[in-house]
Amino acid sequence: MTQTPTAPPTPAATAGPVLVVGAGLLGASIGLGLRHLGVDVWLQDSSPTAEAVAQDIGAGRSCRAAGQDRVPEPALVVVATPPDVTAETVVEALGRHPEAVVLDIASVKESVLEDVRARGGDLTRYVGTHPMAGREKSGPVAARGELFTSMPWVVCDSGRSAPAALAAAKNLAVDLGATVTFMDAREHDATVALISHLPQVMSSLLASRLQDTPLHHLSLAGQGLRDTTRIAASDPGLWVQILSANAAPVVASLHGVREDLDRLIATLEAPRAPGARLDIAQLMSEGNAGRARIPGKHGGAPRAFATLTVLVGDVPGQIARLLTEIGEIGVNLEDLRLEHSPGQPVGLVEVSVLPNRRKELVEALQERGWKVVQ
Repeated sequence: MTQTPTAPPTPAATAGPVLVVGAGLLGASIGLGLRHLGVDVWLQDSSPTAEAVAQDIGAGRSCRAAGQDRVPEPALVVVATPPDVTAETVVEALGRHPEAVVLDIASVKESVLEDVRARGGDLTRYVGTHPMAGREKSGPVAARGELFTSMPWVVCDSGRSAPAALAAAKNLAVDLGATVTFMDAREHDATVALISHLPQVMSSLLASRLQDTPLHHLSLAGQGLRDTTRIAASDPGLWVQILSANAAPVVASLHGVREDLDRLIATLEAPRAPGARLDIAQLMSEGNAGRARIPGKHGGAPRAFATLTVLVGDVPGQIARLLTEIGEIGVNLEDLRLEHSPGQPVGLVEVSVLPNRRKELVEALQERGWKVVQ
């Protein structure tokens, strides 16, 4: 069999060696992405196991295994440690590697910047960044070199960052396939408080209500509950650090939620009072309007997609076959959701497509023997 040769990767703009401090999900994913581009990557982690696993998956070379005297001086240091030790690690790296640019990828920026400043770190060589990517799994075994592809990556000038340092931050993000956005640290923290930290809090609060719910009641749960509580499975230790470091902006968002909750509670306490139904409808409509403003799949303007639901048997390979056949039909999927009730022999696959392709896809799937139920 003749195989088509794989095109070589585009040369990286990031100059090595690169030292990644913190070999967890994000740090190891950065290492994998850079190694694919041929960049020399070294790994350092307080956990010998994490460092060794990251090396085993190809994310870079372990500093511990090689011996510190054999580790070359880095041109770039990426600090991928938990938020509560990020600033300390940044300042240590700035002092230990006086010619290197030092970036961090913590999910909060202003408190880290102020801590680095207070510790006397060289802000000309420091840039705070935040790749808006992740997975529900953690650790280097969950790392993926393509984790950052098409995802936002925020770059925050320290206020004194040298042009070369800002260029290094941008180059890293672009090399890993991300889309770069420049913000100051305060704007970043206010933004993620609403779009990332508040959703986590709301999901966890909702899921906490389920602790004493009888299991036979939970067996009735549909996809809505699963969707809204999915991120409640996140690591509590990490979120203690994130919420503590970004408390003020999160509290501001929570005050707004509390006002809406108080309004809804007051309305539902007298649901037949004049204007009550209108107020309920208005609250729901405000949610519709906010949801419609979320950008589309590729970060562009929001788009309305048409959906259809396909019935699939609960046997191995059915979903893969469905997706393969949709690809053969030539219709691009914009979104996909799975729903499967425990104990049922079938599942539902809801796919979203461009409205002008829905009828074509429904007819083609039906011709191939699939049952389209919506």
